[in-house]
Amino acid sequence: MIGALISAGALQTLTLAPFNYWLFGPISIALALWSTQALVVADNNNHGTDSDNNTKNNTQAKPARYGWYFGLGLFSSGASWVYISIHTYGHASPPLAGLLTLVFVTGLALFHALLFTLYFKFRSQNQALNGALFTAFWVLSDAFRTVFLTGFPWLFLGYGHLNSPLAGWIPIIGVYGISMIIVATGAVIALWTIPFQLTNTKLPVKLAITLLIAIAWIVGPTLNTIDWTKKREQTLSIALLQTNIPQELKWLPSQRRKTLKLLEDMTQENWGTDLIIWPETAVPMLFDQAKPLLDRMAKKASKHKANIISGIPYREYNKQTKATTLHNSVYSFGEGSGINHKQKLVPFGEYVPMQEVLRGLIAFFDLPMSDFRKGPSDQALLLSHGHQVAPFICYEVVYPDFVASRASEADYLLTISNDSWFGASIGPLQHLEMAQMRAAENGRFMVRATNNGISAIIDHKGQISAQTEQFVKTTLQSHIELYTGQTPFTKYGSSPVFIFSSLLVFLSLFRRRKAN
Repeated sequence: MIGALISAGALQTLTLAPFNYWLFGPISIALALWSTQALVVADNNNHGTDSDNNTKNNTQAKPARYGWYFGLGLFSSGASWVYISIHTYGHASPPLAGLLTLVFVTGLALFHALLFTLYFKFRSQNQALNGALFTAFWVLSDAFRTVFLTGFPWLFLGYGHLNSPLAGWIPIIGVYGISMIIVATGAVIALWTIPFQLTNTKLPVKLAITLLIAIAWIVGPTLNTIDWTKKREQTLSIALLQTNIPQELKWLPSQRRKTLKLLEDMTQENWGTDLIIWPETAVPMLFDQAKPLLDRMAKKASKHKANIISGIPYREYNKQTKATTLHNSVYSFGEGSGINHKQKLVPFGEYVPMQEVLRGLIAFFDLPMSDFRKGPSDQALLLSHGHQVAPFICYEVVYPDFVASRASEADYLLTISNDSWFGASIGPLQHLEMAQMRAAENGRFMVRATNNGISAIIDHKGQISAQTEQFVKTTLQSHIELYTGQTPFTKYGSSPVFIFSSLLVFLSLFRRRKAN
C-alpha cells in the first residue's frame, strides 16, 4: 500500500506539463482513497489485539505517514528540478545537492501529511461525507501551501485542465476550483468502487452526488464558449527578445558590455514594433548604473513610436535608515512609463532566510543577486502606449489571487522570467502552464518573455498562439489583443471556493457529530 500511495502522488505529475494526461488526476485521488481505506480496514482488524500503548500511538501516527508517502510521490517526481538549481547553478556538490533536494521534497510532503491527518481524525462512517471532507481539506491544504512562509503554489491538480472539458470553469472558479472538481470526481470513483467501505452509502445519495459531478464535466465545454471579457478593437505588434545568455555568465563583469550590445542590436532589428520586451534582469547592471543606456534607448524607442519593457535590478537608498535596498524590478520606457518591484520573492534564489547564519556556508547561499527585498503592495501598473499593463516577475505569476488582484484594470498581462535556473527539466514547462492558467482565469492575453525560453504569447483562453524554442537566441514577433472587463475569478478570486470548502468541512463535522 505504501507503493500505491507513492504512485498515486506521482500520477499527479503526469497530469501536468509536459505530459498533460489529465485523466490521471481523478484516478490518483481514487487510488489514494482506495489505499487509505484498505489500511483503515487492516488497522481496525488489528485493533482488538493492540493492547500496548506504543502500538496504539503508532497506529494513530499512521495517517501522517500515509499522506507523507503520497506527497513524496508528487514532489519527488514533479519538483526534483530544484536539484539543477542547487547543483548546476548553486555549485553544490552532487551529494550535497541531492541532500538539499531530498530535504526540499520531503519537507513539502508534510503538507499532505497534515491533510491526511486531518482527514483521518474527522472522517466518519459515512463514505459520501468522507469524500466531501477529503475534497474540502485538499483545497484548503493547497491554499495553506500557497501562503505558508513564502508559499509554494506549484503542482496543483487543476493546472492540467487547460484543454480538458473543465476548461470552461477556469475563469469562474480558477485553479483551486478545478482541483476541487477533480478531487471530488476521484472521491466519487472511490465511492462506487471501494469494496470494503466502512458503511454503504444509500444508493439515491450516491446517484445524486455522481450526477452533480457529472454535470460539472458536461457543462464545461458550454461554459468555454462564453467570453467573460470584451476585446478592444486595437491590437499591438510585439517582439519578445530571448537572449539565451547562460546563467553562469550572466553576472560576470567581463560579459556586461557584450550583453548590453546584444540587447541593443536585437532591439534595433525590431524598431517599428509597438512593444519590445526584454526578459527578467535582462540588464546586468543596477538601474542607476544603467540609466544612461536606458535614457538613450528610451529616446530611440520614442522616435520609432515603440515601448520597451525590461527586467532590471533596482537600488533604492533610504535616507532615514541610511540603508540600501535592492529590488528585482521591471521598467517601462519609451512610449510607456512606470516601474514595478517584485513582491513575491524566491527563497535562496532572491533572498536568503536567516542570512546572518547561512551566508558563506556554501556557494548556494551566496548566489549573485540573492539579496532582494520585496516591493510595496500598492504599486501602480505599468503604462504602455496609454494602456495599463499588469507585470509579474517570474515566480509572481504562480500566485492565482495575486495576479487576479492586479488584472482587473489591465489591458493585458505580462510576465518576465529567467528559467535558466531550471535547465532542461520539466520546470520551465510547468511554469509556462501556470502562466497559461493565469491568462484563462482573467480573460486576458499574457505576454511571457524569458531569457532562454519558453517565451510565448498566450491568448485570453490560456492557449498559446506563438512561442519560441528553448535554449536559442531568437526574437518572437507576434500581435496581442487588448481586453477589458472582469471574469468572475478576477472579481472574486478564490474566496468562493475557499468558503465553500470551509462549509463542507463544517457540514461534515456537524453530520458526524449528529450521527454519534
